[in-house]
Amino acid sequence: MALRANAKEAFVSLYASKQRSLLALIGIVIGIGSVIGMVSVGEIAKRQALQQFKELGTEFLAISARGAGPSGAGVPPRFRLSDALALPDEVSSISASAPWTQGHAEALYNGKKIADATVLGVTESFTILNKLRIELGRGVSDLDYRRYYCVLGARVASALRRAGVQRPVGESIRLKDRLCTVMGVLRNSPRWGLQAFDANRSILVPISTAQRMFTGRGIRRITARMNTGAQHNAATEDVRSYFRRKAPGLGIRVRSAQRVIEQMQRQMQTFALLLAAIGSISLIVGGIGVMNVMLVSVSERRKEIGIRRALGARRFDIQSQFLTESLILSLIGGVFGIGIGVGGTWVFCRFTDWTFLVDPAAVAMGFVVACGIGVFFGLQPAVQASRLDPIEALRSG
Repeated sequence: MALRANAKEAFVSLYASKQRSLLALIGIVIGIGSVIGMVSVGEIAKRQALQQFKELGTEFLAISARGAGPSGAGVPPRFRLSDALALPDEVSSISASAPWTQGHAEALYNGKKIADATVLGVTESFTILNKLRIELGRGVSDLDYRRYYCVLGARVASALRRAGVQRPVGESIRLKDRLCTVMGVLRNSPRWGLQAFDANRSILVPISTAQRMFTGRGIRRITARMNTGAQHNAATEDVRSYFRRKAPGLGIRVRSAQRVIEQMQRQMQTFALLLAAIGSISLIVGGIGVMNVMLVSVSERRKEIGIRRALGARRFDIQSQFLTESLILSLIGGVFGIGIGVGGTWVFCRFTDWTFLVDPAAVAMGFVVACGIGVFFGLQPAVQASRLDPIEALRSG
């Protein structure tokens, strides 16, 4: 009964000072709405990134050579091509491997520069393992031994078209003073976590050709696919053991897609917390607005407080009345803030084509935060009201 009476009195009091209450509500609505919106967008961004990564596959390993190399100081670390190709045959947890090398060169057409391109020396399996799709022509084949053939990334092909070539396949471009025949064009490809290159800005050539064009660079990276059911930790250790046998002294680094996903989840969680912290600044402003409304209300209702105390109301009764009023004001703002936050998230997803979802944890957090604001920022005015001397309060009226 007391709670109902306090709630009724709170609504009457808040309605009596509509303008002041509305200004306080705006601060709470903006604060809670921004927190929910930022947390929800952060969660959606995390799921979107992880979903895209998982669609590309989590069964891959990126193996790279590092350190001084097995041949001694000053020699760049590198894999032997035979060891890289034999990896699936000798390691039970690996089903396929694609060694590749990398260099850089200007791509020229009819003597004019069309692009500064990354030249990737690859095997036939490279296109499949990295989920690259051919738009025109064909990809690199293991039969193209030391042939000056190339496959253009989407952006390089676009640059060639701007130079006046309508159909790139069959044309010749110059790389490192060598004329290379274009035998294929890649579709535009998204870049994912384990790729150390941008396929759209790259030119693919047979790995044997790249070794002739970029002497001394060697093979420093391998993309491998694990067998179905293989654990990434076990597969990583198997690969390390294999190269310890084949190339003693060669330092290698093995990254798994699963490990990258775990790192992304931690990074996204930190990002979401940062967004929530930024949104919390506006919550503090809204809470100060609530406190200001309640302090003014206590000042204006000193006579009412004095009369209630004179009629036998306890300090707890006065305190609970003003605390209820603060809590109701915050909860109203919280409800509208949740609506604004969810609506803003929906609009954001609509324009970015992301999958819209409402994080129940964010909504629950908004409700809890609203209650917390009402109690925290309303407690001091409520205590101040309960400590008023009844005689002094009546005289002030």
